[in-house]
Amino acid sequence: MYNDTEKNFLTHPKGIMSWLLTLDHKRIGIMYLAAILAAFAAGGFFALGLRLELLNPGKQFMDQDTYNKFFTLHGAIMVFLFIIPSIPAALGNFCLPLMLGAKDVAFPRLNLASWYVYMLGAMFCLYSLFSGGVDTGWTFYSPYSTQTSTSVISMTFGAFILGFSSIFTGINFIVTVHKMRAPGMTWYQMPLFVWGSYATAMIQVLATPVLGITLLLLIMEKVGGIGIFDPEMGGDPVLFQHFFWFYSHPAVYIMILPGMAIISELIAVHAHKKIFGYRLIAYSSVAIALLGFFVWGHHMFVSGQSEFSSMVFSFITFFIGIPTGIKIFNWMTTLVKGSICWTTPMLYALAFLILFTIGGLTGIFLGALGLDIQLHDTYFVVAHFHYVMMGGTVIAFLGGIHHWWPKIFGKMYNENLGRFAFCFIFVGFNMTFFNQFMLGSQGMPRRYHDYSNFLKTDLFERYHGFSSYGAMILGVGFVIILCYLVASLFNGKPAGNNPWGGLTFEWSTTSPPPTENFKDDPILKHGPYDYDKVLPKDI
Repeated sequence: MYNDTEKNFLTHPKGIMSWLLTLDHKRIGIMYLAAILAAFAAGGFFALGLRLELLNPGKQFMDQDTYNKFFTLHGAIMVFLFIIPSIPAALGNFCLPLMLGAKDVAFPRLNLASWYVYMLGAMFCLYSLFSGGVDTGWTFYSPYSTQTSTSVISMTFGAFILGFSSIFTGINFIVTVHKMRAPGMTWYQMPLFVWGSYATAMIQVLATPVLGITLLLLIMEKVGGIGIFDPEMGGDPVLFQHFFWFYSHPAVYIMILPGMAIISELIAVHAHKKIFGYRLIAYSSVAIALLGFFVWGHHMFVSGQSEFSSMVFSFITFFIGIPTGIKIFNWMTTLVKGSICWTTPMLYALAFLILFTIGGLTGIFLGALGLDIQLHDTYFVVAHFHYVMMGGTVIAFLGGIHHWWPKIFGKMYNENLGRFAFCFIFVGFNMTFFNQFMLGSQGMPRRYHDYSNFLKTDLFERYHGFSSYGAMILGVGFVIILCYLVASLFNGKPAGNNPWGGLTFEWSTTSPPPTENFKDDPILKHGPYDYDKVLPKDI
């Protein structure tokens, strides 16, 4: 698979224990990647089960209790085991020290501990899967979560443990950015991927403890009968919503900010153009991270909170669109007169611009008080959420995987198959979710396993059927990606050190990189996007 005469982090040192006890951020990133992709496959299995059940009205192959368990496991696995750790823990771990010109992260042992903590949390979630499942929904809303007999305790405790992994990663990234930059690299010479990872790390460290405490209180209430959230025991279920969303809306930016950071790299590198408005994009990442702590209440417009509170949350929801819009317009401006290469990573970057913009614009409908009352808990919310999370984070993650795959493994994948699979992903995704906006606007509630008794059953059947066939196409696209990426490890062409012509530090070392990252100390000769100053022969 690899030329063993050339030492690199994949082949030296050898042996399974050298991986399990490694302190190399690159190996830890790959171990995270393997675990995260396994979680994605599991979450995708449950999602496909949901879509097959909804293909036609009436019961297909699962009853309502099984449907609720599939729905909960799909959401919990995708959010806590895949989307939140996907980019920071896998691609961030691999790329961030390389981009900074560092030998490793600031705390290598803490980095390895974060992976083991992640695996421990995943085991508790896996135990929940095989011990009867969970049927509360991925939000674990009280009082149902304290009254149901399913495996809520093990699942929420697993999510509690996973939070420590996220915090460890965040602490490591913050200290690494502050203390481990190459000599001469100022804040405004850092790649935008580093800026996005830094902003994400701040949210991880500050917001994740809130979720941890909330889930711990939920477990205490369920085990000890302490009245915290359950009204039958003197608790307040709305308090749980406040606690949960105070974390979970910043968690949306834990998910999307790293995706935005990847897009900055993809557009600059594959358009060979200096990024437009570098500082504005960098500042907007920090602004989104900070403002994300003040918008949780827009999830609770129908919870009975005061009208004034709803107005404030609605305003801040619209306001946070400004730094997001800055990124979108700056990326589009960067593309103007760029030398665009229609590589697979670039296709995913362009898809991100389209899909995430749709997700962001439909968020305006849900941020408007009057409209949200009508659209709340309908498939409109499902479509909006997936256009942001999957059309944003997952599409960016796929772009990042294709962008850095040659650097990680030193092999090129089949570009034609990459473009072919992209078509399946893009078409399948839009088939699955775009018509769900119409479903929601027509009144189809989410989380229902059957719609045979609805007045608009025929209309809903057409929409659901279209979505289900789209999910199958989407699944085929992911299988194709898996096949050609794995095949590239065995018969892919050597990638060379810099197949895309990037200017950041990771492209100046070998592919795969050596264990120590750089054979010589990297020297900062130009900015990360100075394509207007650097000649092609110097790349």
